[in-house]
Amino acid sequence: MALYAIGDTHLSLGGNKAMDTFGGAWEGYVDKLRAGFAPLTAEDAVVFCGDLSWGMSLEEALPDFRFLDGLFPGKKYLLKGNHDYWWTTVSKMMNFFTGEGLTNFSLLHNNCQLYGETALCGTRGWFFEEEADGHNEKVFRRELLRLETSLKAAGEREKLCFLHYPPRYQGYICQEIVDLLERYRVAACYYGHLHGGSHRLAQEGRRGSVEYHLVAGDYVGFVPRLVSEWDGN
Repeated sequence: MALYAIGDTHLSLGGNKAMDTFGGAWEGYVDKLRAGFAPLTAEDAVVFCGDLSWGMSLEEALPDFRFLDGLFPGKKYLLKGNHDYWWTTVSKMMNFFTGEGLTNFSLLHNNCQLYGETALCGTRGWFFEEEADGHNEKVFRRELLRLETSLKAAGEREKLCFLHYPPRYQGYICQEIVDLLERYRVAACYYGHLHGGSHRLAQEGRRGSVEYHLVAGDYVGFVPRLVSEWDGN
């Protein structure tokens, strides 16, 4: 049994925003995702770190959800990215998933999920791009509250954190989020959002007491990154 993470699949199987048009690593990315997930089994789980689908509604994103569900039969934990316009309330999303037979889908949103005795925590996060048009204090504080709610729900368990936005970036740090990760003794943080030339500005490895890892799809070659393994006991 293994836990993986990947972000930014940017699927558009029911729309017209396929990322192949950007060339480079994105050429044939849907086939790359199929190949990258092929080794996973029903015993494995994946955290998807946002920007799953370009769909503007749950219905429009349904072909992308079905594609993700068909990649492997195990558990799928979803969190929100800045381009997940289909995202709505937890109750509406879970009712939709259940109604469509997507029973392996769960959400990381104002909660934590358990992988063995390890707590999976997360939220969208905050990034300097959000401050370019003026700092939205209300939205920022809401993200901090969601993250702390998730971390508190974990209790004293070992904690892993999954964000969409990087809490650290060359020349930028979201100190309030980093402070929460340190205060709640998070072992590692996985994030997405950064693409192309931005990869070189990502900060990976240990900073303070937390390990940071970029798992954006084009960064990891559309192969989900191994987070941890568990023997089921």
